[in-house]
Amino acid sequence: MDSPVPPHPSEPRPRRRDRHGRGMRGPVAPPQVPLSASRADSFRDLVQDSVERLERRWPQLAEVDFVVLDVPSTGEDTVPLGNALSAEKGQPAQIVVYRRPVEIRTKNRDERALLVHEVVVEQVAELLGLAPESVDPRYGQE
Repeated sequence: MDSPVPPHPSEPRPRRRDRHGRGMRGPVAPPQVPLSASRADSFRDLVQDSVERLERRWPQLAEVDFVVLDVPSTGEDTVPLGNALSAEKGQPAQIVVYRRPVEIRTKNRDERALLVHEVVVEQVAELLGLAPESVDPRYGQE
C-alpha cells in the first residue's frame, strides 16, 4: 500500500469562497451580456460609435487616432472634456476624449452618448478648422 501522497504546495491556494460556501461561485453575467462590460468599455464603445458615424461623412478621419483617457493631466481651472492634437513628425493627429469629466456631467447612458458625440464633433471641427455644424449637420439639435 505504497501510494504516493502528493506534496502540499508551499503556498496555500487562494480561497474562492468563504468557509460556509456563500461566496461568489462565478461571474454574475456571461461576457456577451452588456452587464459584464465595464464603464470604461462602454464609454469606449460610445466614442467608437460616434467616430464611425462621422467617418462615413469624413473619410480622412480614418487617419486620426481617437483616444479615451480617464482624466486630463492639466491643472487648469476648467476641466476639458476633450482635446485635439494636430499631426506632427511621424505622429498622426489625435483626438482625446476624457471619460470621467463626461461621466460626471451626465446622468444616464443616453445623455452620455449625446455628450460624447458633441465632444467628438467639436474636437473634429477644431482639428479640421471647421464649424461643428458643418462637421455634423445635426450638431446641437439632439
